[in-house]
Amino acid sequence: MRLHRMSRVVPLLAVSILALSCSRHEAAEADVAASRAAEAAPAMAEAASDDFAAAAAPQKSAASPPMQGPGVDPSQMASDAATQVDPQRRFIRTAQAQFQVKDVYRTALAIEDEVAAQGGFVVDNDITSQVQRVSSRPLGEGKRLELTEYSLQGALTVRVPSDRTQAFLRAVAAQMEFLDRRTFNARDAQFDLLRQQLARQRAQDEQQELGTAVQGGGKLGDKVDAIQSRGEARTSRDEALIAQKEFEDRVAFSTITLSLRQDAQVRRAERVDVDAVFRDNGPGFFARLGDALAVGWRGALDVFVALAALWPLWLAIVAVVLGWRRWRAKHPRPAA
Repeated sequence: MRLHRMSRVVPLLAVSILALSCSRHEAAEADVAASRAAEAAPAMAEAASDDFAAAAAPQKSAASPPMQGPGVDPSQMASDAATQVDPQRRFIRTAQAQFQVKDVYRTALAIEDEVAAQGGFVVDNDITSQVQRVSSRPLGEGKRLELTEYSLQGALTVRVPSDRTQAFLRAVAAQMEFLDRRTFNARDAQFDLLRQQLARQRAQDEQQELGTAVQGGGKLGDKVDAIQSRGEARTSRDEALIAQKEFEDRVAFSTITLSLRQDAQVRRAERVDVDAVFRDNGPGFFARLGDALAVGWRGALDVFVALAALWPLWLAIVAVVLGWRRWRAKHPRPAA
């Protein structure tokens, strides 16, 4: 009987022990999962904040574009007008640029060096200073402080090979602080070239015809006229040749005009206060008083002399007064 009861109790105990162990294992797994979730929560929050910042960054940049700092991008000095090439056309290239620099003199020297590096030459280099205003104040001891506000402006005209125009302008951009204006021009001059060639050919033909006419004989007067005409034809030929050479030079070398300006500068200098020096080294009070009395006395004498020079007028006045008195004496007024 007892064995039969024990056989029933043992399986029940085994089942309860197994159920308890399973519940403990599930609780432990739940605790581990909770701890892992707690550890991963800050990382997930940081990732979410990064994603939000990344999403908000484009909106911020679109709302407030970055400001341009000092300097000019070389791409601002680029243009197809300075690089286009056509085998059937001849281009005369010109360019102009106005910009602000930090130092006009140093920039002008740097531009000249760059022109030489590109195989060109400088045509004109002109730098002037314009005074805006001048103010001064006394410092004492015969000195005066002078402040002068002035601005520097420069103008350069350079010639560089046409195929190096773009490279030269890109190099000059490094010297610029702010670009005010730039202009490119590529003029098609093929018809000008054709006109020059035809003019030269006409001059040569005319010279040959005149030479044949002179050698053919005739009257002396006709020969003289033919010789003079031949000289004129030679002059026209030479002019046509020079014009063609000038045209080829304008095609081979582009002309670039650069205008430079600099911020206003202030020059401080100590000058001699001339007024103060004369005032400090002038005569004393009594000497000045004596000079004033002497000047007054000389002025009174001058007035007396001037009045004396009018003696005929005084005599006429005296005669008029005496005549008036005599007339009054002879014609007394009747009693009222």
